Amino acid sequence: MDSVQPADAQMMRRHWLLLGACGWVLLILMFFSKFINFGFKIPGYTGSAEMIVWTLSSVATEQPSLRWPEKGATRPYVLSSVSPSVRELPDWQSVNEKRLELLSTVCRNSSLWNLTHTTVRKFVLDRIFVCDKHKILFCQTPKVGNTQWKKVLIVLNGKFPKIEAIPENLVHDHERNGLPRLSSMTDIEIHQRLNSYFKFFIVRDPFERLVSAFKDKFVKNPRFEPWYKHEIAPAIIRKYRKIHHDDGKRVGLQFEDFVRYLGDKTGRQHLDRAFGEHIIHWLTYTELCAPCDISYNVVGHHETLQLDAPYILKAAGINDQVSYPSIPAGITDYNRTKVEQYFTGISHRDISRLYAHYQGDFSLFGYQRPAFLLD
Repeated sequence: MDSVQPADAQMMRRHWLLLGACGWVLLILMFFSKFINFGFKIPGYTGSAEMIVWTLSSVATEQPSLRWPEKGATRPYVLSSVSPSVRELPDWQSVNEKRLELLSTVCRNSSLWNLTHTTVRKFVLDRIFVCDKHKILFCQTPKVGNTQWKKVLIVLNGKFPKIEAIPENLVHDHERNGLPRLSSMTDIEIHQRLNSYFKFFIVRDPFERLVSAFKDKFVKNPRFEPWYKHEIAPAIIRKYRKIHHDDGKRVGLQFEDFVRYLGDKTGRQHLDRAFGEHIIHWLTYTELCAPCDISYNVVGHHETLQLDAPYILKAAGINDQVSYPSIPAGITDYNRTKVEQYFTGISHRDISRLYAHYQGDFSLFGYQRPAFLLD
């Protein structure tokens, strides 16, 4: 027995040494895992330097601005600032491919054909800005942050060396901002660019976009465009307000009047012809950019612009040439409360007619039917 004990003791000592070594290896791996390929910062984004991370959540969030708008998704991609150990990094390219797949599917839906297809005529080509130097086409969809994208293209076209040097009053001056439109080119040049250039545009929840357009043009009017208040508003009031005279409480165009006008599919055609191109701020994405008739490479979403913008620059091959301007906190957040407030008191019939007009926009880009307004 005495001769066996030293052997047992030696085996026991080796066993504990092995366990100790394994423990040290685990500790070292845990330490280095904090620094190896679990997080990233968005390239080219000049806003907050806070680390941006991704997680996949099965719980719907109250902030649609922080999720990828997908095809009726119940498990949205959610942006959060959790610890590196729970990070999952979905591929932005696959997100864009899902958006384009949804777009293609809805474009083939015969029941929505009239809401999703349009002729690629001069009006559409007027909306598309050209950067020949980098072979880029950008279709303008008002009220989704287009001013900043125009600044990006102005710099790329060489009109100004950097975004900060561009005067604000020049951005929308299409005679002086150095941004040619596709409509200014010959048919051969147009087809060549449509078939070979990188093409993109940005979308936003359709009803929130309408609220933004109403506030910008008929309430605040920051760029001083008097025709909205003095010509367009009175014409809409005369045709669509049930009580035409102002009674002290309904001075100027009300959102209710605006909704009734937009939901009148055929009756407003005469007004729209009189209003001219001023109506671009509330036209559908189909009318503006013909997404079912032009093959776009990328569809960005206003609600996730802080994620989309740097990747659009990368996909276009210009991320080393220019950065998208910094995005103020909260400016792209979807505000359900604001939408509800504006639609309060508006009849279910008028909201339903409005939704019928913009149903193509909701379907093409994965925005959910606004049940809180329609049900």
